[in-house]
Amino acid sequence: MSRIVNIDSIGKQRTQLSKAVVLAVRELARQKDVTADVRDLASFISIALQTIADGIDSSVAAWEKRDYWIKADKFRMEWAWAGQTAQKMRSAVLSDDWASVAMLSAQIAQKLAKIQVSENHRLGKPWVGAYRQLTSRDGW
Repeated sequence: MSRIVNIDSIGKQRTQLSKAVVLAVRELARQKDVTADVRDLASFISIALQTIADGIDSSVAAWEKRDYWIKADKFRMEWAWAGQTAQKMRSAVLSDDWASVAMLSAQIAQKLAKIQVSENHRLGKPWVGAYRQLTSRDGW
């Protein structure tokens, strides 16, 4: 029997979401007024960061099985900001605190500054409808 390869791994999903968040932050920075698109962008950033934060434990599980505790803890510390920022962004969007959204977007841009997204990306606009999704989620 051959080895089973998971092509849709948590790491690949984290990379795709990180790139999408970078795109959303760039697009959010271009906006001048609070519109439905701005709400979708900020909501998507929150949802994507929470999804990234939820996948961290499963990412480090293989390292912990091999007793690479330091590597696992370092990875957790690198991404600890994602869950915290997602919660702050969610509460800012739901309370219409757009000054906080702008501040959090700048912090996210700093954290993800190393991620490069080409001009010819195929990500599309994953943030469309994210505000509806954010408001319909029960307790997250």
